[in-house]
Amino acid sequence: MNEILKKIGDLGIVPVVKIDNADDAVPLGRALLDAGLPIAEITFRTAAAAEAIGNIAREIPDMLVGAGTVLNVDQAKSAMDSGATFLVSPGFNPSVVEFALKNGVPITPGCSNPTDIEMALGYNLEVVKFFPAEAFGGLSTLKAISAPYGMMKFVPTGGINASNIVDYLKFNKVLACGGSWMVKDDLIKSGNFAEITRLTREAITLVLGFDLAHVGINMPDAGSSLEVTRKFSEIFGFPVKEGNSSNFAGPGIEVNKSIGLGDNGHIAIRTHSLPRAVAWLERNGFSVDMSTVKGPAGGPPIAVYLKDIVGGFAVHLLQK
Repeated sequence: MNEILKKIGDLGIVPVVKIDNADDAVPLGRALLDAGLPIAEITFRTAAAAEAIGNIAREIPDMLVGAGTVLNVDQAKSAMDSGATFLVSPGFNPSVVEFALKNGVPITPGCSNPTDIEMALGYNLEVVKFFPAEAFGGLSTLKAISAPYGMMKFVPTGGINASNIVDYLKFNKVLACGGSWMVKDDLIKSGNFAEITRLTREAITLVLGFDLAHVGINMPDAGSSLEVTRKFSEIFGFPVKEGNSSNFAGPGIEVNKSIGLGDNGHIAIRTHSLPRAVAWLERNGFSVDMSTVKGPAGGPPIAVYLKDIVGGFAVHLLQK
């Protein structure tokens, strides 16, 4: 997959932005960057779009800035000349697609039915925009029309918000979702960039979905593991479940039969998406030990450890 599209998939959310005043572009970009989401799709719905893209591309090089609502080749050229690194269109316009491909810029054209998707496949596209997502039947429609096309990924946009983005992203054919609820027009116009940062952080928290899975305790052997497990059961009434390498007292306490990573043991944190969680952690300066990845042969990863030890515990990510 194209490297920029892969980055979009790692981020999971594409803020779809309407800018009326190009001077607002850099404060907006910094608000998103402060929240931990270094991407913006600036739509060609206003005359300020090209200048806004240029301002972000020049002033915030760490931002992945693209152009949305690209309706014709002139707009595509203007966006690219301004520094856009990806293009998005509401429908499938062959001339725009051809121009983008000729110039090596990834484009996700809007597709809402099998005919659109097959046109995209004819151009060897790997990712398309499902638009308008909710108005066209939402996730159930996307699952139905995507069923014959296992090679295609989708970016649902239109009606995506905090209440449904997680459901969309759980579908394995969804690369990312486009949304504007964290970058509302009135927030930009009023200069309330702090609220944009807050809403964006909230969105990232939703997408990652971190929560505690269990605490793992290191014990030197099977006998001591079972003894500790039964003690938790005796005190709290947790059911005992014996396993090959560890025992569980209820779902939240794992007692290892040998000394594993961490002086004391490990803490397992669940996430909606292991790849997005790894990408987010690494963007924020935390190292992941990819030599510890576990998962089915040829399948997606289901577990991995961080390199950091916290309070004597190793930290273990688990795919929900």
